[in-house]
Amino acid sequence: MPHPFEIRDEITVDATPEQVWAAIATGPGIDSWFMGHSQIEPRVGGRTRMEMPGWTAESTVTACEPGRHLAYRGDENPDGTFMAFEYLLEARSGGSTVIRFVHSGALGDDWEDEYDALTNGDRMYLEKLGLYVTHFTGRTSTYNLFLHGEPGIDQDRMWSAYRTALGLDDSVAVGDKVRVSVDGLAPADGVVEFLRLPHWVGVRTEDGFYSLMYAMGTPVVEYSAFNSGVDGARIEQAWQSWLATQPA
Repeated sequence: MPHPFEIRDEITVDATPEQVWAAIATGPGIDSWFMGHSQIEPRVGGRTRMEMPGWTAESTVTACEPGRHLAYRGDENPDGTFMAFEYLLEARSGGSTVIRFVHSGALGDDWEDEYDALTNGDRMYLEKLGLYVTHFTGRTSTYNLFLHGEPGIDQDRMWSAYRTALGLDDSVAVGDKVRVSVDGLAPADGVVEFLRLPHWVGVRTEDGFYSLMYAMGTPVVEYSAFNSGVDGARIEQAWQSWLATQPA
């Protein structure tokens, strides 16, 4: 039996509504901070499509007021489950914008675990959106990484490994300086931009940003790059090897 749910959140960003709109209502904009590859027709009745390896989700746009309001509802699954997303943008003085986000729909039988995961995941992606429009607005990512390790890795060990990879001690806070270092890649200096332990940490470097997560017993590494000539194959191989060495 489907279980209705609704998650509401908001964030204030140093970007105009027009800049935020470009990040949420265009395929290249969405790809620059969200996972997978997205296409969107920004008009009421338009279709959206998000693709990931082995998985595709399609939706219909239900509201579209450029710079103000965007909403779309996912196609319903045979069991009655679906998801819907809504963004409400409000301009503030000084060129900032309040983004109000609503994620709703119906979940399946494992709804409690899924709801907890969505609550944490939604906030992380809202933080990623904020990071993107604040520091990389007007630019399109040149490479995106989405990798997950084997499920069942111990949470404390995984966060210890994340801290080592970032050069952090046990005390982690927004604004901390980091040095992203994994075998096969040149070290990169950065700063912690967002944080919710033990769920995720976001790090901005000169050329992009990382999101390191632990979700439902599984480590996840995401990276968006904005520099030309990025060696995506090398980055993916290095992080795959790093994930494979993490002990259960």
